[in-house]
This record gives sequence, C-alpha cells and structure tokens, in this order.
Amino acid sequence: MLKQVIEMIELLDDSAVNGEKVKDFLTKRGLEDISIKEIKGKTGKTDFIKIVIPGKNGKIKGGDCPTLGIIGRLGGIGARPERIGYVSDGDGACAALSCALKLGDMKQKGDILDGDVIISTHICPNAPTEPHDPVPFMGSPVDMQTMNKMEVDPSMDAILTIDTTKGNRVFNHRGFAITPTVKDGYILRISDDLVSTMEIATGKPAQVLAITTQDITPYGNDLYHINSLMQPCTATSSPVVGVAITTETAVPGCATGASHEIDIEVTSRFALEVAKSFGRNQCKFYNEQEWERIIKLYGSMEHLKTLGRRN
Repeated sequence: MLKQVIEMIELLDDSAVNGEKVKDFLTKRGLEDISIKEIKGKTGKTDFIKIVIPGKNGKIKGGDCPTLGIIGRLGGIGARPERIGYVSDGDGACAALSCALKLGDMKQKGDILDGDVIISTHICPNAPTEPHDPVPFMGSPVDMQTMNKMEVDPSMDAILTIDTTKGNRVFNHRGFAITPTVKDGYILRISDDLVSTMEIATGKPAQVLAITTQDITPYGNDLYHINSLMQPCTATSSPVVGVAITTETAVPGCATGASHEIDIEVTSRFALEVAKSFGRNQCKFYNEQEWERIIKLYGSMEHLKTLGRRN
C-alpha cells in the first residue's frame, strides 16, 4: 500500500486541501459513497469526510456480515501559519484515507470485501496547537463531542481508531501499536485475532500500547489523556481498539518532516487485513461470553463514557 500512502500524503500536503479535493480524488479511484460536511468552530473550520465501501454480503446490500469502522483521528493535517507543511498529527487521517484508496483500487480490480467498511476522518490544513506535556499537542477547530458525532457511525459494529501517538515517553517503539479492546467503560483483554493479524502484517512480535481509565473518559473532564486515540469509545457501545502510530522518542504532533511513510503503510495494511477478516466473522475484537460474565459480576461501567460528577 506504499503507493497509496505516497499519493495520499502528496494530496494532503497542500495549504488549500479540503474535503472536496479528497472526495474528487477518491471518486476517480472507484469509490462512490462519499459525503463531506464542513463544520465551523471557535478557531476555524474543518471538513469531515465519510467513505462507505459496500461489501458483497454487507448490511447495505441486505446481507448479515459485520461492518468495520476505521476512524482517522487527529487535530489537523497542518498547523498553518505557525508551521509550514504537513504535520505529524495528520498520519491518522493519511492512514485511514490510504486504506480507503486501496479499497477503491481493489474494487476496480474485482476484489470486494464481504462486509461493509466505513472510513471517516476530517481535513483541516490550518488547525491550532495547544500546550501539552511532554510536547505540544495539535488542537482542533471543533470540540471532541462534535468530532465523535461526525466520525462515529452507528452502523460500525467494531472500530479501529488510528491516531499519531508520538508525544509521550511511555511507549518507545517506531511503527504502530494496538490497545486492548475498550467497550462501554471496560478495558478488556487484548484481542488474540488482532495480535495475530498484527504479527502477520509486520513480521514482528505484536506491540501493545498501555492505556488507562483516564484515556477512555471523555475530553473536558480535566483529566490527563495520552491523546485523542480512544475518544471514539465514549460515543459508541461497539468495541473500539486504538491503533497508535508511534516513535522511539517524543515527537510533537505539530512537527513537520516527522512522518514516516513506511510506518503509515504498515498501519494501513494492518487495518485493511482486519477489515477483510472482520467482514467474514473471522476476527473477534472481544469474547462475548466473557463480556456477559463481566457485566453479570460487576455491572455497568458506562458512567466512564460521561463527564462524571460535576461538583
């Protein structure tokens, strides 16, 4: 998928890029169901883009194969005028859109997945930045509640959320890592199927990113979050797994010249392989029997999806 990644970075590394330009590019490559919506916030605007790729036996065509959601999570693909060019934070969008581009190319060659795939992200070439320890975060012109509303689709039966996760000192590996599965306030065991897929895609032992209870609570509660990687889990009951694009050192999301095409490529390829197997019911994000037992024993943890008590 390196060809698709390079093409997508070239498209996104543009001070005038917007949702319509991305839509036109993807449409020419065989993708038909693409919607764009411009949302304005206090510090600017962004274009949300959603790409729906029907499967042979997916729900769109009346089938019963499950739908995978792939969300490219980010603040922005650029921080103009403060920074010139494409920023590291854009890698989540690039990975998700590269996956869409590959699915379009596959469709034109006769390879269609069994289940539907929904890919969503947003396009903002001039997002704000904000202070964060140990390195500055990319901000966003819209708030997290709006972002979740636009990117999390009720039709997604499971979600991979891809985000640049380089601005920390707790994970020191270049490439990508997956998180445990999160569902309705519970951090569950790591999916064996996703571990196997990751090891096949990378040819290396699986890398797992540690997350905390704080990371799966909504933004706005004044608690530390490693980044926005897990925020979709606050807006759905479907299982969510974070796919973190990582580095060995702490790299600011607003840094330019800090994206590695090879790392984006293997991340996108992993997401594509998950989509293939998930649509065939050959990839489980969590164990349903264990889920029923944990709820029976300990009850609901869905209050962690809210802002909690406001004293």
